[in-house]
Amino acid sequence: MSRIMACNLHDYQILTNKNIMKTSTVKLSSLFLTIGLLLVSFNSNCQDIKLTRQEKKDAKKVVQYANFQVLDSMLERKRFVLEADFLENQYGNRTHVLSDLNFIMLDSTNVVLQTGSSRNIGYNGVGGATAEGRLKNLKIVKDLKNLSFYVAFTVVTNIGVYDVYMTINSDRDARATISGLTPGKLVYDGHVETIFNSRVYKGQNSI
Repeated sequence: MSRIMACNLHDYQILTNKNIMKTSTVKLSSLFLTIGLLLVSFNSNCQDIKLTRQEKKDAKKVVQYANFQVLDSMLERKRFVLEADFLENQYGNRTHVLSDLNFIMLDSTNVVLQTGSSRNIGYNGVGGATAEGRLKNLKIVKDLKNLSFYVAFTVVTNIGVYDVYMTINSDRDARATISGLTPGKLVYDGHVETIFNSRVYKGQNSI
């Protein structure tokens, strides 16, 4: 791992963002909205209609499977963002972070890893570091039993080579671990969004 990124791992400074390349994944974002509205409708109707525990469980599974299908399409297109709510180091220490500055973005063959903070400038102008590079060795594994995904890939950037391992659940909760050539790791804990819906801010690439 580069000295810049290793420093960020130890000091909890991380890669940031904006500069959203808004592209059209309107169908996916619309489907997420539709599913959300169905959930609201379902919860409202439950106040009037008494459902058995099994019926509620079955209805929840239907929604989860619909979300799983949407995520499957999004991952296959390689156009999504993991927005972190928390960052965690190799010792398990966690800190709350701004999701619009701390993210992992895949856009076709391009990957951005970023950390940031509103407290200082950092290496990227937004309080952290930004590494951008080419996607390599992408692997996506579907867990149909648990309706989740395992995603692994390598990113080759100008400041280092990084391995990324993600788990993504049907409710879009996601967790990713980044490691490099030097000891240490950084964990992003948050949620997945389409690029179209994401509001991340990309800083300047770290040198």
